This record gives sequence, C-alpha cells and structure tokens, in this order.
Amino acid sequence: MKISILDDYHDTLRTLDCFEKLQSHDVTIWNDHAEEAVLVERLRDTEVLVLIRERTQIRASLLERLPRLRLISQRSVYPHIDVEACTRLGVILSSSLHAGTPSYAAAELTWALVLAALRQLPQQVSALKRGVWQIGVGHTLRGKILGIYGYGRIGNVVAGYGNAFGMPVLVWGREGALARAQADGHRIASSKAAFFETADVVSLHMRLVDATRGIVTGQDLARMKPTSLLVNTSRAGLVEPGALVAALQAGRPGMAAVDVYEHEPLLDPQDPLLVMDNVVCTPHIGYVTRDEYELQFGEIFDQILAYAAGAPINVINPAALIRP
Repeated sequence: MKISILDDYHDTLRTLDCFEKLQSHDVTIWNDHAEEAVLVERLRDTEVLVLIRERTQIRASLLERLPRLRLISQRSVYPHIDVEACTRLGVILSSSLHAGTPSYAAAELTWALVLAALRQLPQQVSALKRGVWQIGVGHTLRGKILGIYGYGRIGNVVAGYGNAFGMPVLVWGREGALARAQADGHRIASSKAAFFETADVVSLHMRLVDATRGIVTGQDLARMKPTSLLVNTSRAGLVEPGALVAALQAGRPGMAAVDVYEHEPLLDPQDPLLVMDNVVCTPHIGYVTRDEYELQFGEIFDQILAYAAGAPINVINPAALIRP
C-alpha cells in the first residue's frame, strides 16, 4: 500500500524500531507542515494516511479530493478529523484511545513545567546568559496544594509526583474520577469553585471532547490565588477561548505553564502567552520522546497491518466499513 506520514518534523519515525513493521509498504514521510492546497497534491495517490496527533486538520474539503484514501491511522482523540466526511467517503479512521495506558512522557513534562514555573527556571537561565545574577525568588512545592482536574490515566500519575514532593492532592472531575481519587487516598474538593479557590497548582488532565470544551471558564480562573499556577499539558480547548490570557493579565492566577495552544503550530513570537514573564511555554512536546513514539507508532502501524489483513482494528467509524 501507498502510505503517507505527515508532520514528522525531525524525521524521527524512520529511525524507530517499530518502523520495520511497514517495510513491505511504499512509505513517504513529510517533515514540514503543509496547508491543504499542498496536501492535495502530495496525497493524491495515498491509500493510508498516518497522522501525528493533531498537527494537521483533516477536513471534508481535503478528504473529498483524495479519491484513493481508504484509511487514516493515528492515536488518541480526533477533534482535528471530520469523522462524518470520512464515513461518507468510505475512509476508515483507526485510532487507539489507549484508555489504560498512561503517557508517562506527558506526566513528566507536566511536572517539569510545575518546577520550571515555580522556580522561574527559564527566566533565571535567560538572565544568567545576559550576565545578570539572580532575578527573583521562587516557590517551594512542599506543603502546597496540588489540584488535579481530571483524575485519569495521566492525572493519577501526576498526583503521585505531587505526593513524592510533599504536596497534598486535591481532585475535581467527573463522578467516576472522584471515586477513584478518593479510593487512592486523595482529598476531593467540595465543589468546582472550591477546587480553584484552594489549589496552589492546578493541572488539567482531561480529553478534549464536546463535554469538556471550555470546561475551565474565566470565572474559574478568577477564583485562583494571585500566587497560584495553572498548568495545561492536555488541550488548549479545555479552557474558554481567551480566558487564560485575560486571567493572567488580571493577576489570577499569578502564573501559567502551557504546552498546548488554541492554534497550532504557534509561530507568532508576539503571541500574548509568549511575551508574558509569568508564563512558561513549550511547543506541544508532552508526548514527544523516543520512548513514547515507539509506543504510539507501534500501535498506529499495527492498525495499518490489521487493515491490510482485512480486519481493521480500533475503528472509530464502523459505518465506513460498509461503504463502497
């Protein structure tokens, strides 16, 4: 089969052990990020499209001009894909949702951002390189309250990191998540408002679906302490559009550390989040480690092999299976 892989920025995939799974197929890897008009030409003969998370939007206007496309293989959620158009056109979407597999890479980056923000690491390093010795006073984690919003496969790992640093953990989320957190010995907030008012660090760990889009409002953020930190390594869409910038400008919360943005890739150096001294930003690298890539793309390539064998797996739109 003719397979195309998009947005492999550092040409990493061909160096992975799992890439050998595709050795009998015709694979083309694109290392840049291209717009739709370019993709139409590049993908004209593609039968299988491999995506790296949400780096490229796959909408009906593109799908309708790819007559040979039969399978999209990826991992995790798919707000960037027009599933209805896929089904209408007979394009199968296979996506492992890995419900029971924590992303330790994302959890580790979350904790790195907590430490970097509270100890002002990027600012201190930048100042030192300019010849300035110490620019401020940071905060110790021990004794601070770690708020976990969404106690799932990543949230519970981050909660464990908090415990290791001597932080009491406070949890908010859906009923099932709260029950699991309580069973693990964590404190449950009495309400959403109390959660934001109490936590010194709030870390978001939810999938972005219709029910969670904009679930963190400007009013929620306004309840946070002037000394508190909001961390988002999940999805920018969890926060009401524009609310985080406005809240930071108002001083509640006092700091933010983010790995995800409303529009990606974020290439404007004058974006408000990038120019604020109280924000630590990374370019959506929560899952970008070789170890995580081996895990993710092993599953993505297995989905392709299953399709080639006539037995597709992890099919999001089963109605596409019966389309001509």
